[in-house]
Amino acid sequence: MQPTTGLRHRRWRSPVGTYLLVIDDEGRLAGVYRDGQRHLPAEAGIGPRDDSVAAEVVQQLTEYFAGTRRHFDLELTPRGTDFQREVWAALRGIGYGETTTYGELAQLIGRPKASRAVGAATGRNPWSIVVPCHRLVGHNGSLTGYAGGLAAKEYLLELESGARHSHACGRGQQTLDI
Repeated sequence: MQPTTGLRHRRWRSPVGTYLLVIDDEGRLAGVYRDGQRHLPAEAGIGPRDDSVAAEVVQQLTEYFAGTRRHFDLELTPRGTDFQREVWAALRGIGYGETTTYGELAQLIGRPKASRAVGAATGRNPWSIVVPCHRLVGHNGSLTGYAGGLAAKEYLLELESGARHSHACGRGQQTLDI
């Protein structure tokens, strides 16, 4: 694979692990990936490291982990199939502190029999946390399938429910690059 031009990245440490933040040459967010997650792009596909990029992303993620941000206001780079982009757009409609099932999301996008396809598209979501795929749960409410790991998913849902707020206030202020 040849290096992708126009992308730069930085690494940022959060309370749930280190994230790879990828920005395109127009300043749009191309990816938020937790280290070790499934479908992590190859180093050649994320451009050179540049710790000066993604300042607004770091700010908004820091506010999210501090419990003071409930909605992200970031311009995203649209990459993926039409179906994936449709699923990702629907994910953005799931409110802070809310959950829905894969089947309910499939119903919402007009494809009631596509819950597995919704799960596959969700697993390829390039904007972890920002496009809240962690808010999808199994049909019985169980925590299932999260590319960043179920422990991270549980943490994020607890943060949004307020159960982690007292911990998040102190730890969410981390803006460490590694």
